[in-house]
Amino acid sequence: MLLTDITNHSARLLVLIHIFACTILPKNIPLLNIIRYLYFLNKLYLSTVLDDFSRFIIAWRLCTTMSARDVSDTLDDALRFTRLDQVKVKHKPRLLSDNGPSYISSELAHYLEDQNMTHTRGKPYHPQTQGKIERWHRSLKNQILLENYYFPDELQDRIRQFVDYYNHERYHESLNNLTPADVFNGRGQSILDERKKIKHQTLAMRRRMYYDNHAKFSNMMS
Repeated sequence: MLLTDITNHSARLLVLIHIFACTILPKNIPLLNIIRYLYFLNKLYLSTVLDDFSRFIIAWRLCTTMSARDVSDTLDDALRFTRLDQVKVKHKPRLLSDNGPSYISSELAHYLEDQNMTHTRGKPYHPQTQGKIERWHRSLKNQILLENYYFPDELQDRIRQFVDYYNHERYHESLNNLTPADVFNGRGQSILDERKKIKHQTLAMRRRMYYDNHAKFSNMMS
């Protein structure tokens, strides 16, 4: 069963997975600040919900654990964002994830049952099943890991900036050079139609310019 969008009723698939990021202890820090920095050396886990159809990042949370509660909280954020917690739809979202402990727990199974959501887990040691969100992780880490973050708020702000860029500004070749927000909000086809119209107009203009220049050159030669 797929996630049905409220606006255009197109089928969607939710993909959710965890990755971790951790703050790095900087070199040559004052001795009195070591304990302060060591407190933040604990791993932070990024819980993300990605729409399989559009690759739009629907919800994300930076967590201190990888528990089933973190997963369900992120799913609650996604359901609120899509307003699926307020309306009835024919098909509730289908969750695709890996086989991490938080995903195979009975607590998450009970949550999904209460939400009337089905759950599909990828084949062990086969990350290609979750290829789209794995690709998102690589894009994120290529940017996030360029800097050091001394406090969780700094890391969270940087992730928020990248998510906004990824959703609304970054064009995807696999989406016909549209942004995830264009596809998620149902305006992708109208943008493609407008591009096609502009392309035809541009080709027609260049064709006229070519024939006009050719005619002028012929008149000059005659």
